[in-house]
Amino acid sequence: MNPIQFKYKITVPETAIDDLDHVNNIMYLQWCLDAAEKHWISKSNESLRDKYVWVVLDHTISYRAPAFKGEEIEVHTWVAYHKGVRSERQYKIVRTSDKQLLVEAKTTWCLLNAKTNRPTPISEEISTLFI
Repeated sequence: MNPIQFKYKITVPETAIDDLDHVNNIMYLQWCLDAAEKHWISKSNESLRDKYVWVVLDHTISYRAPAFKGEEIEVHTWVAYHKGVRSERQYKIVRTSDKQLLVEAKTTWCLLNAKTNRPTPISEEISTLFI
């Protein structure tokens, strides 16, 4: 099965720029987290979102090239796999003008029951939204 990719574009704002005049590393992580949330919202319904929440277990991020104020970038994300209560989501961030890969990342997520905050197995209903 092929994962369903989600992507969105951002024009790098001045607030994302650090003292070295390029995008601050933490911003790339924030954009990855934003992409995960947007993907979940775009695929799930309100009932699922009321029933379940996702929490981060770990992040891995590799910075390949810098981005600068005013550049348009595109954040891609997809669920690479899931097992039990865990899901691995992968990301790539690309500058749209030259298709330069800026960031590769992955996050391990855990699905929780929203009422108990206890881990809960990822059901077929949820997995088929993404794969």
